[in-house]
Amino acid sequence: MRPGAAASRGGAGGSASRAAGEERALTSVAAGDRYDREREAADAGTDGDPGRPAAAHTAERAREGRARPADLTRLWHITLRVAGAEAPPQEVRRGLEQLAHDHPFLLTSRYANDHAEVRYWEEARDLHDAAAVALRLWGEHRQSARLPPWEIVGLDVVDRDTYHQRLAEGYGPPPATPVGVHPF
Repeated sequence: MRPGAAASRGGAGGSASRAAGEERALTSVAAGDRYDREREAADAGTDGDPGRPAAAHTAERAREGRARPADLTRLWHITLRVAGAEAPPQEVRRGLEQLAHDHPFLLTSRYANDHAEVRYWEEARDLHDAAAVALRLWGEHRQSARLPPWEIVGLDVVDRDTYHQRLAEGYGPPPATPVGVHPF
């Protein structure tokens, strides 16, 4: 659990109402014995074979077309949209510039006095992991970057191939140029 986050409320099927500004604690499911064994082997640098490093096994499986999803990470294009009560535009810009400094993989941010959009690439094993990181980005940097207390109102996560396919077909947002923080 993140420092300062409230304990998970759990419950059956529904979510308890939260007071304004209260953050919801993130929970996860245990990975299981197989994951633990593979992680221990990877940390030892052997992938289960003390004679060869884990990277050799992973590269060999990839060449043979049988690499496991846990062995590979992919690039995901993230578009995170936030909105809330009006804030001075210069404060929003300053906060987004600090966020870009704290999270150096940000491509571009656009902002107005009541909403913003942040676009960046994330490396993750699967969409679930990429989305989880993206959903934490604003809240985890809210205090350090002095971001407005806005809520996430939109999230788009697509893999690299899909992103480039959308561009080629004329769909989706254009490439993130110019890079940086800009008004809408």
